[in-house]
Amino acid sequence: MDKTMSQKTRVEVLRKLRWRYQSAGARHKRKLLDQAQELLGYHRKAAIRALRAPEVVRGPRIVTGRPVMYEPGQLLRWLRPIWAATDYACGRRLVAMLPEWVPAYEQHERRLPGEVREKLLMASGRTLDRLLEPLRGQGAGRSLTRPGTLLRQQIPIRGSVWEEGKAGWLEVDTVALCGGSVAGAFVWMVDGVDYATTWVELRAMFGRGQAGTLAALRDMEARLPFDLLGLDSDNGGEFLNHHVLSWLQKRPRPVFMTRSRPYKKDACGAKELDAYPPMLWVRATRQSRSSGAHQRVG
Repeated sequence: MDKTMSQKTRVEVLRKLRWRYQSAGARHKRKLLDQAQELLGYHRKAAIRALRAPEVVRGPRIVTGRPVMYEPGQLLRWLRPIWAATDYACGRRLVAMLPEWVPAYEQHERRLPGEVREKLLMASGRTLDRLLEPLRGQGAGRSLTRPGTLLRQQIPIRGSVWEEGKAGWLEVDTVALCGGSVAGAFVWMVDGVDYATTWVELRAMFGRGQAGTLAALRDMEARLPFDLLGLDSDNGGEFLNHHVLSWLQKRPRPVFMTRSRPYKKDACGAKELDAYPPMLWVRATRQSRSSGAHQRVG
């Protein structure tokens, strides 16, 4: 038996042996049976049954199970502008926003086909995430996160520890106020958003050092109207360091610290929760200054 033979090759060899066996004489049939035993590893009786059996003609494939309801080619052309208008919200938040955003889009842009409208309003958060997955990697934005590998194994990835319905679980991230260029030193903003209440705290700091980040986090906690229960960040070294970890754990009631999956964007992280007036004002100011500079140069 040839063990290196693929399944496709075995089927083709058996088909040819069976075709020859049907018109062969008794002496030649014995040779064909010998070949079936040698090539396919059949027992003599099994080889006889295999070569005598009629070839099975398979009918058309019947697709069973749940029908495909959400075709990307049909829905993405309508979902893309609405998703962009929501500042690229994750699927879980987009589900709650669509009942208001779809009528607004129809009022100010154009009316959706009835079937598309019905499917968008019926889709779950996971379905919307699957539909939008091909579009998430098309952005041209830059990432300035530098991985902090020192404590990565000690700090768990965010999971069931969080009590998402209770205030005090803070998503934190840093935003570069670099004016479009990362050359030299510039101001960074520490952005903290409470997951349950969407309470926003913003602190500016020069550079992105560990001591400066810790000072900003201390000041943010002092201004919170509730107790800090948990802190979730990306894998940047400004958060994953001994200074921040000791500050969170060396207290009467330690604060949980979790991190996102490395090289993956949070499903509903601070970059999506910070779509509120303070951050929108910062973005608009940065864009207006950039456009103004271009006009003066021109």
